[in-house]
Amino acid sequence: MTESTAERKKIESVRQRSRIMASVRSKRNRSTEWRLRGALVSAGVSGWRLNVAKLLGKPDFVFASERLTVFVDGCFWHGCPKCYRRPKSRRRYWDNKVLDNIKRDKKRRADLRRQGWRAIRIWEHELTKSPQRCVRRIHHALTKSPIRRTPASPSTFSWSLRV
Repeated sequence: MTESTAERKKIESVRQRSRIMASVRSKRNRSTEWRLRGALVSAGVSGWRLNVAKLLGKPDFVFASERLTVFVDGCFWHGCPKCYRRPKSRRRYWDNKVLDNIKRDKKRRADLRRQGWRAIRIWEHELTKSPQRCVRRIHHALTKSPIRRTPASPSTFSWSLRV
């Protein structure tokens, strides 16, 4: 095999790997979502649904009766201002990728607000450090709901916080 043939095979394998990786679609970030799910269950919080695809941005948790969405964002992929570390290789690619994610997240939250939804973002490092604190943030947002209820339509959402 000549050097040019070996080089062409190497290039082809890189292209093939790139096509394969581009076709892989995420099934969400299970580890962080499940950590928050466990904290919510432990605290006795109910009334939420996981990964509601019908809403813009596919929120990780949705409290429909309170019109509250919760996004659990990975620090690397969503450019956490506290702990994002820029990769040393392919910097232009990663800078563009993360900046596009940040812009998309901001637009999705604005779109949800226009539709009457509130959005909470929980960073991966916050959930790792203190799941209970994340649950308290959600609890606070749920109890400070701007939705007005009339005496004729009492809230079906009731629970106590066990943190």
